Amino acid sequence: MAIGGAPIVAFAELKLTQANSYPVARAASGRIRRHFAAQSTAHQGVAELAPLPDEAAIEAMVDSAFWASLRQHEGHPLKVTLAFLPPEQKRAPLTFGQLFPLNADVVTRLAPAVERPGVHLGVWRGVNGELHVWGATRRLPPLCFVLEAIAPGLLVIKHRRMQESRKFVNVAVLEGDRVKVLNPQGVGLTDAPAMVASLFGAESPAALADSTNVLIQLAVSMRAHARGGALLVAPDGSERWRESMAVPVPYAVQPAYTELSDLISGEPAERQSPRWQDGLRRAVDVVAGLTAVDGAMVLTDRCVLLGFGAKIGRREGFARVDRVIDTEPVEGSTPHAVHPGHLGGTRHLSGAQFAHDQRDSLALVASQDGRFTVFAWSAAADAVLAYRVEALLL
Repeated sequence: MAIGGAPIVAFAELKLTQANSYPVARAASGRIRRHFAAQSTAHQGVAELAPLPDEAAIEAMVDSAFWASLRQHEGHPLKVTLAFLPPEQKRAPLTFGQLFPLNADVVTRLAPAVERPGVHLGVWRGVNGELHVWGATRRLPPLCFVLEAIAPGLLVIKHRRMQESRKFVNVAVLEGDRVKVLNPQGVGLTDAPAMVASLFGAESPAALADSTNVLIQLAVSMRAHARGGALLVAPDGSERWRESMAVPVPYAVQPAYTELSDLISGEPAERQSPRWQDGLRRAVDVVAGLTAVDGAMVLTDRCVLLGFGAKIGRREGFARVDRVIDTEPVEGSTPHAVHPGHLGGTRHLSGAQFAHDQRDSLALVASQDGRFTVFAWSAAADAVLAYRVEALLL
């Protein structure tokens, strides 16, 4: 058996080459472990709950993944996902004929085999207490500690949701010497949009769950094209959003484009098929690509595309918005009032104005530098809330 062009037996000869440890690994391990401990306590009694990672395991996994992420494999950037669990906890795992020590060399060599979404290298302790890589798996138990290296020096720690095997909740983002441990209590989710609440693991009402998940996928795809963009989400069947637009909309879609809406209206069994999921991914990328055009794209909350390139204006009878509540869901961050221009340029100003004037709608704004803000009216705060959620979309 060969992985990445080299036989597995060659792994026994690999040695760790980095001279220093990654300081952030130790600094962040305690905070991350406390999060998983709290989640484990809150879900006691759940069958097949994943084992709780200790600080030493978290530190070692972060350290190895960080150094590996700075390397390339045959000229390609390295992407890899590690999961902390024993092979016997999962049905039909892919186990290697020997155990390999957890270090950056081993992770680098194995990464090409597991770079596709949904495949994870399994990490566990051997009889001597040392961490090792035992194989790979696609299925993970609830609350399984997962570490993903997605770019050089950029790591995301997450866990599997309680009921949805292919969906994860981000716990922390480590980039260079920066650590962001996510904290949903820091944003006040009492009247947060379903999309924002879902990013923290809260389940959407059944009737909206599919459209909420599509909005999240659209947000990820908007960030990926890296050109910046704005997406306005208006209630299905309503025309009030036009009162906030300069007319005519340059690229109105007539008739409305319903591929996304049609896909999520399919039978539940059909939506489990790889063909359906691949079709949804392609449709999401097509629609999200339209946000790269200057102006805003307009979508209903049932994912029906109405137009793009729209110019946002102030709705008649509404004041110019000069204040939003800036919220970022990370430890140490507290909501505070700022001028919307503080968050970015024209797109942010326009998105904040739209959310202020259309209080049953959302404005999703992506910056070219990867920042992502969801603007929504909060009745509790009597103001527009600006949810900075890029750390949740990685």
